[in-house]
Amino acid sequence: MGHDTFTAQFAEAELARLRYLAALGDPLVTDELHSPGTLGRLAETEVLITSWGCPYLTEDILNAAPRLRAVLHAAGSVRSHVSRAVFDRGLLVTTAAEANAEPVAHYTLAAVLWAFKKVPFLGADARTFRTDWSYRDRRGELSGRDRTVVLVGHSRIGARVCALLTRLGLARVLIVDPVADPAAIRAAGAQPATLAEALPQADVLSLHAPALPQTRGLIGAAELAALPRHAVLINTARGSLVDTEALTRACADGGLHAILDVTEPEPLPADSPLYDLPNVLVTPHVAGSLGSETRRMAQAALDELERYRAGRPPVDPVSSHDMAVRA
Repeated sequence: MGHDTFTAQFAEAELARLRYLAALGDPLVTDELHSPGTLGRLAETEVLITSWGCPYLTEDILNAAPRLRAVLHAAGSVRSHVSRAVFDRGLLVTTAAEANAEPVAHYTLAAVLWAFKKVPFLGADARTFRTDWSYRDRRGELSGRDRTVVLVGHSRIGARVCALLTRLGLARVLIVDPVADPAAIRAAGAQPATLAEALPQADVLSLHAPALPQTRGLIGAAELAALPRHAVLINTARGSLVDTEALTRACADGGLHAILDVTEPEPLPADSPLYDLPNVLVTPHVAGSLGSETRRMAQAALDELERYRAGRPPVDPVSSHDMAVRA
């Protein structure tokens, strides 16, 4: 992992637990896997704890690590560093995505609650209209009750957001997910729906699907046009889920609002109209774990290491099949 990532994720408590659980060597942390010193360490390594900044684990790297048995990821998606060869060798792969889901779900809940009353957008309006409060009525109904929230993806994060919303009892929740069990969705207090069924009902549309070839551009011009006027789109998943040009046109028209923590490209070009539209809020990919929040993911990876050491099954393994359907 990157050295800055290591410093953020592994404070003294995590390091003390790591020393207790494993025999460590030098270097303990690296962001490259090709120098002679690192290759020497790889030859002895049984477990890799990875995070942001880990290089791709190619066949050559794996050949240099004949004792490697497990890759325990102290972050979310393993796509950026786990190759097919890792699974072909039967290595254990785990993720701390469940720990990372918590702050994203919290951000999303806050965004949904603010979206009900159009808080970010009325805040932008206030800078222009100031004491003339007539602007308050231009953005549709400002109510936190009897609303419909559509969640695209009953993923780790989508399921958490659903649980938070149903606990509050403020909204009817529809979930669009072609691979989720409809019975599980109903058991969570929501209703399964197709995208075509759900979009015209959405006061808020929140995206929680993985970035896959089949989900690229999932929300395009036709889908945006199907949303009710004054609906709010929230994207904390991946920018590639949304057609940025279509979104820009829909928001420039004034009928659609958007809260975007991720975009395509990321960041947006400096001249993107989305920065300047009062009905759009862009945040710099802050919903996921940052700062001290990232230590929760390190602790999750150490939990997996403790289970591995004791010969117990992992809590959150990743399979080659998971790579095809999950983030």
